[in-house]
Amino acid sequence: MSQAYNRTFPRAYNRFWSAFANEHAPRILDFYERAQISRTNRSVLDVCCGTGQLAAYFLARGYQVTGIDLSEAMLAMARENCAPHVAAGQARFIQAYASNFILDATFGLVVSTYDALNHLPGFDALAGCFQSVFRVLTPGGWFIFDLNTRSGLRRWNNIRIIEMEDMVVIDRGICDGQSDRAYTLMTGFLRNADGLYERFEQFAYNSIFDLAQVKAALLDTGFQAAHFARGQDLNTPVEQPEREERIFILARKAEG
Repeated sequence: MSQAYNRTFPRAYNRFWSAFANEHAPRILDFYERAQISRTNRSVLDVCCGTGQLAAYFLARGYQVTGIDLSEAMLAMARENCAPHVAAGQARFIQAYASNFILDATFGLVVSTYDALNHLPGFDALAGCFQSVFRVLTPGGWFIFDLNTRSGLRRWNNIRIIEMEDMVVIDRGICDGQSDRAYTLMTGFLRNADGLYERFEQFAYNSIFDLAQVKAALLDTGFQAAHFARGQDLNTPVEQPEREERIFILARKAEG
């Protein structure tokens, strides 16, 4: 079962859940610009780009960015957030499924952030994503993404209330720590420009992946190397990633 956000939720996401991309985009950029390929390749593919915050960060620094997402509502907001760059031909946002996409370009950097790939329905879909990324990644390029771990997803097993001046969200999560998915149902009210509130409801799940299998699948796909790291320090490998609540995975395609 694939997941695509409905019409109203992207506005709430853009309002509250965009901070992750804003926090981690500078760290990803710093890592990439230390790599040899960044000197000749300033093209980025953002897989599951959401409302485009990470894309906007790279665009503002002169990169060419393509974003793909399954949700047309998310893409519409990404185009709005990056409108000058879209108009200039520096950015494009395309509806596509992360586990099976074909593009007419190659990229030095492919990213997917905020546990977007946990939203794939299972390991076959994740492996399909790796294959799709590998096809469009330039030799010597990097693929950087993060995943919620089994340990981290236990935090979903609660009820959380988010109160802001213009939005209220009730987030009901279920994760028993044993099954291969965690679930959440978000119900909320978002204030419109006319001062009235619009109700939204969004169901979502995270698939739980064995991280040793994730690394093995990347290497089987053809990536030369892969390592786990914390978001605060992408250069330093983490030897026991399953102990982390969230982990970044960095994989490099071999030179041609």
